[in-house]
Amino acid sequence: MAKQQGTGLIAQNRRARHDYIIEDTYEAGMALTGTEVKSLREGRASLSEAFVSIDRRGEIWLEGANIPEYLNGTWNNHAPKRKRKLLLHAAQIAKLARQTEAKGYTIVPLSLYFNKDGRAKAEIALARGKREFDKRQALREEQDKREALRVMRYRNMRSR
Repeated sequence: MAKQQGTGLIAQNRRARHDYIIEDTYEAGMALTGTEVKSLREGRASLSEAFVSIDRRGEIWLEGANIPEYLNGTWNNHAPKRKRKLLLHAAQIAKLARQTEAKGYTIVPLSLYFNKDGRAKAEIALARGKREFDKRQALREEQDKREALRVMRYRNMRSR
C-alpha cells in the first residue's frame, strides 16, 4: 500500500515572525500518537501559545501546541496540549542549546506541516526578540511597500 500524501501546511505561527527576528530555521520530526496524526490530517492544530524547550538530557520538546482530540477517537485519545518530542540530530540540539544561552535568543515554532512523504514536521527557528520600535518600523515599512504597489497599480491602469 502506498504512503498517503500529506496535505501540506497544517498550522502557522504568524505572530512569531512579528515578535522575533528569525536567525536560523530547522526542520524537526515529531513523535506523535496515531490520533494526533489523524487530527493533524484534518487540519486541526494551533501554535499560538507554543514554545520549544531543551531539557537536561539533551531532548527538545514542543510545548503548548494545541492538537485537539480526534473526533472519531476512542477512550485512548491523546491529551490536546501534551509535550511532544521533536526529533533533531544531537549536534543540532547541542548547537541550539549553546545559542539559546546567549541573552535574548529563544527557539520558536514557526509551522506544522506534512512533507512530501506524508510525515508530520515542525519548522522551528532560533530567534531573537524584537523591541517595540523594531516592530513599529517593520509595520511602517510593510505599509509603505503596500502603498507603493497600490500607486503603481493605479498608474498602470490609467496608462492603458
